[in-house]
Amino acid sequence: MKLNELSDKPGARKSRVRVGRGLGSGVGKTAGRGQKGQKSRSGVAIKGFEGGQMPLHMRLPKRGFNNTKFAKTYAVVNIGRLQKAVDAGKLDAGATVDTDALVKSGVVTKPRDGIRLLAKGEISASLKLVVAGASKAAVAAVEKAGGSVDIQVGKAAAAE
Repeated sequence: MKLNELSDKPGARKSRVRVGRGLGSGVGKTAGRGQKGQKSRSGVAIKGFEGGQMPLHMRLPKRGFNNTKFAKTYAVVNIGRLQKAVDAGKLDAGATVDTDALVKSGVVTKPRDGIRLLAKGEISASLKLVVAGASKAAVAAVEKAGGSVDIQVGKAAAAE
């Protein structure tokens, strides 16, 4: 077989429907746009438009603050997921479990600004965890199992 002999399987490429080409085509006359009015014409953008009246989203008061410039996003890990990784042999219970260890084991794919530990699930392994944040319930559960949680803020947890 040569490059010039390659071709698609029959039916792999389908030509687009050309609307508005007569009644016999099945998509003639209104071309699938219903009937009259602004929405049947091209170049329409009326998502929040209320006929000139002040739109609802502009009438309501603004509230809160969204810190997009300095906001931190954490990768969330539940203690139940850690226990599964230990049981599967992906995490070494004796070693320190930090961001690098969690990425290598496949528990976390994108560490983002650090790991945040949450208390969903059960843990019985004694783990020494180094994370960017943890809930009180998660810390209590890990310490009850005989482990420890060391909280280091931001990229410091990823560096160590």
